[in-house]
Amino acid sequence: MKFPALSTSKTLNFPANLMEKQNIPFQIFLRKISVQGKTNRSVKSVQALSKNNSGSISIATTVTEERDRVFDSSRNDKGWIHFVGIGGCGLSALAMFALKQGYEVSGSDIEWSSFMDGLQEAGALLHIGHSVENMRRNAASRLPDAIVVSSAIPQHNVEILCAKSAGVPVYKRDRWLGKLTQGYNLIAVSGSHGKSTTASMLAYVLDGMGDNLTAVVGAHVPQFSGGNIIFGDGWNFVLEADEYDGCFLGLSPYIAIVTNLDWEHVDIFQNEEAVKATFRKFLSRIRVGGHLILCGDSEGAYSLLTDGKQPIGSHIWSGLRSRPLEKCSDSYNITSYGTTSFNDWHASSIRPNLKGGCDYTLCHQGCSVVDISLQIPGVHNVLNSLAVIATVVTLFSDQSPINNTINCVSLHLNNFIGIKRRFEMIGTIYGCHIYDDYAHHPTEVSAVIQAARQRFPNKSLLVVFQPHTYSRLAALKDDFANALRDADQVVVTEVYAAREIDEQNVGGRELAATIIGPPSEYIPSLDDVVDKLAFQISEKPHRNFVVLTLGAGNITTVGPKLLYELRRRLQVNS
Repeated sequence: MKFPALSTSKTLNFPANLMEKQNIPFQIFLRKISVQGKTNRSVKSVQALSKNNSGSISIATTVTEERDRVFDSSRNDKGWIHFVGIGGCGLSALAMFALKQGYEVSGSDIEWSSFMDGLQEAGALLHIGHSVENMRRNAASRLPDAIVVSSAIPQHNVEILCAKSAGVPVYKRDRWLGKLTQGYNLIAVSGSHGKSTTASMLAYVLDGMGDNLTAVVGAHVPQFSGGNIIFGDGWNFVLEADEYDGCFLGLSPYIAIVTNLDWEHVDIFQNEEAVKATFRKFLSRIRVGGHLILCGDSEGAYSLLTDGKQPIGSHIWSGLRSRPLEKCSDSYNITSYGTTSFNDWHASSIRPNLKGGCDYTLCHQGCSVVDISLQIPGVHNVLNSLAVIATVVTLFSDQSPINNTINCVSLHLNNFIGIKRRFEMIGTIYGCHIYDDYAHHPTEVSAVIQAARQRFPNKSLLVVFQPHTYSRLAALKDDFANALRDADQVVVTEVYAAREIDEQNVGGRELAATIIGPPSEYIPSLDDVVDKLAFQISEKPHRNFVVLTLGAGNITTVGPKLLYELRRRLQVNS
C-alpha cells in the first residue's frame, strides 16, 4: 500500500508491520493468506483463549513468516508528514501514531494545546501559526511527503495551498484514517457522545486481556503509556470514529459501535435527520459478516435500523425494537445494549458504590449474568461499559466460554479510572471539590451533572459553563438552559468561538438569562470567574461545594487557577 507518488524521488511508505495486516475477522481458522508485495505470511491456527490468574486472556497462535526487509527503520527514510491543525484531539492522536510508526512529524496550529506537550516530547516539530515556512526544510529544498489536515482547517489555508501547488498529497482525516486502518480488524467507536470514553475503556480492557492491539483515541488516557494511543502489532485496531465532516466515512470496520445519536455539530449538520443520514452511510461501510453494536436506549441510534422512518411514541419504538435485531441487516450482525430489558445486553439494579462509581447487574437476553463494578460515575458510563462488554464477547464468541470472557472483562472494567477532562478531579480544599469536564452539548451537560449528583448527593453543585461555538449555542440554547437548571448555581462565560465568528446574535448573557431555577450569572472573563468563585468559597470554606467547569474550550484552565487561589487565600499548603 503506497501513497500517490510525489515525484520520482519522493514516496511515502507505511511500515512493514502495517502492510502485513489483512482484511480478515478476528476469528482466524485454518487459512492461507496471500499478501501482495514483499511479505508472505501463513497463519496456521488460532487455537483458543486461555485465562491466567491476572485476568489476562492469551491467544494461542502458530504463525510462520517469510519477510523481505524492504523498509529502512530510520525515521527520515520513512518520510515526513506535516499535520495542519495538530493541536486538536483527533489530529494530535494521528500525529503521535505517526511518530510511533517512525515517521518524521511536524505540525502547526493557531495556539498551543495540552495535546501538543506530548507530541513535542516525542520529537515532533511544532509551530504556532500557519505559514509556508512551516513546511520547508534545508533552505526550502525539502517539502513534506504528505500533509494531513484537520476538518476544522479551511481549504484556503496557506499550508494547504502551498502543498497543492508543489504536488504534495493533501489528506483530510477521513482519507488518512482509511489508509491507516486498511488491513486491520477495525473496531470503530462512533456516536454523538461517549466515543472517547468507550474507545478508551475498550482498548484498556483488550490490552489488559493480552490482546496486542492498536488504539487511537481523541483524548488523553492516563492508563495508556502512549497518552492517547496504544501501539501494538496485533490484528485489532480500536479507533474513535468521528462523524464530524463525515470523517468516519473513509473507514471499513469489522465492528462498528454506535453509542447514541443526537443533533450535534450543528455547523455541519442542518438537523438531526442529516446526522442520521451520515450515520446510515457509515453503517453501510461495515464489512460483510461484521457486527454492529448499538445502544438500544438511544432513540436516535435505534432509528438507524428503521430504514429512515422515525419512530413516533415510545410504544411504537418498543414495538419496532421487539423485532429480532439479527434480521434487520442481511450483511452484518446486530447486537443491542442499554438499561432496558428489550436489549440483548442490559444493566439492571444500577446503584452507587463506595468508590464513587456505579455497580450494576449485567443481564444477557433477560438473564442475570454477573455484577459489574465501575470506578467512574454516571449512567452514561454504565452504557459505555455495556458497549465494551458486548464488543469483547463478539470478538471472543467462538474462542472462549462466554462466562470466562465476561469475568475477565469485569475485572478490567473495575480497574478503569477514566480519561482526561471527563469528570476529572482537579483538587479538593476543605469542603470544596473541583472537577473539570469536556461536556459541551446539552446531553453531555445533563449526564455529568447527574454523575456529580450521584457521587456527591449532599453537596451544593456550582456549574461554570463555557458555551462552545456560536452555532451550537444558537441552535441548542433552550436545551442548554434545561440541562443547567439541575445545578444549584450557574455561571455562564462568554462563548469559546473556536473556528467561528459571532453571526448568531446570541452569547453567554442570553443563555444565563434563559436558565430557570438556580441563580445564574453571566461573567464573560475566565479570570473574573476565578476571582468571584474564590471570594465566594473562601467566605465559607467548610461549606460543601462541588465546582464543575464544563466546556470544550479553555474553561479547563479555571479549575487549577481556582484551586491555587483558594489555597493562597486560605493559606493551605499544596
